[in-house]
Order: sequence, then C-alpha cells, then structure tokens
Amino acid sequence: MKYYAVFLTMLDQEKSQAHRDEHLAYLEEQRSKGRIFANGRFADGWGGMVIYKSESIDQVQEWVENDPYVIRKARRYEMHEWEMVI
Repeated sequence: MKYYAVFLTMLDQEKSQAHRDEHLAYLEEQRSKGRIFANGRFADGWGGMVIYKSESIDQVQEWVENDPYVIRKARRYEMHEWEMVI
C-alpha cells in the first residue's frame, strides 16, 4: 500500500465555506471505504491535506478530482507520493 499526500490549497474562501459540508461528507465516504489515512485543515487558513492510501496514483487522482472542493473550484490540489516513516 502506498500513501499520497494531497494538499488542497485555497482558491476561493467563499466557495470553500459554501461547499465545506459536501467536502466533509465526501471525505467521510472515502474514509468508510478505507481510502484515507488522515486528513485535516491547516490552522493558518492556507487549506488542508488528505493522505490517501492506494496502490495507484491514478486512482487517487480520480478520487481527488471527485472532491466537491476541486469540482467547485474552491481549492486546487497538489499530490505527492509520501514515504511514511514510523
């Protein structure tokens, strides 16, 4: 299993606030399917981060592009494979 850190940087604060509940429901759905390791917002308002679990970066990209924040252009994303050290 690989981990992918997805940074969701703020594009439009109004859109972000308007679609927050939809975004959080989407993340909860992904979490219930075992696709999310962790997620949360940055305290300085910059945006948030989701760490997805998958064998395929293409699969993670599909999930991210179905996030309401990305669809509604409230946030843009940047994705990197993350080699977690415990």
